[in-house]
Amino acid sequence: MTKILLLSDTHSHLDDTILKYAKQADEIWHAGDIGDLAVTDAFAALKPIRGVHGNIDNHVIQKEFPEHNRFMCEGVDVWITHIGGYPNKYNIRVREELQANPPKLFICGHSHILKVMYDKKLELLHMNPGACGKHGFHQVRTMLRFTIDKDNISNLEAIELGKK
Repeated sequence: MTKILLLSDTHSHLDDTILKYAKQADEIWHAGDIGDLAVTDAFAALKPIRGVHGNIDNHVIQKEFPEHNRFMCEGVDVWITHIGGYPNKYNIRVREELQANPPKLFICGHSHILKVMYDKKLELLHMNPGACGKHGFHQVRTMLRFTIDKDNISNLEAIELGKK
């Protein structure tokens, strides 16, 4: 069983509340727009981190984190990318690959809108944790946490971090 903390769009922001949740997880997944490697370095000092770079991330972050990160977590095929869209509105960058080889869990950030949807056509779960940073149009900072146990995704919880 693996407890995941999923976040995105930190835009260089990190605070004690985010770190409190990070300490409770087994792994931390970041869906891009990191802003500063100090954020991911702080996470990596606590727990294993997986992530991708986003559209605001500089070449230093792009060297550290790929545009797409596809991996297995226990029995779940996971694909994380920053700009991915959502069911019936997938971004052109990922649409063809999603249709040809859909993962069980597709994660993206970018929109700053927390969204969890099941795509019946592709039989995948889509997650966007919203934004936990203070930059952007969102009003409330959010993250997601959940558990992966073998090939099951469960205990999904939306975490509200308060107004930005």
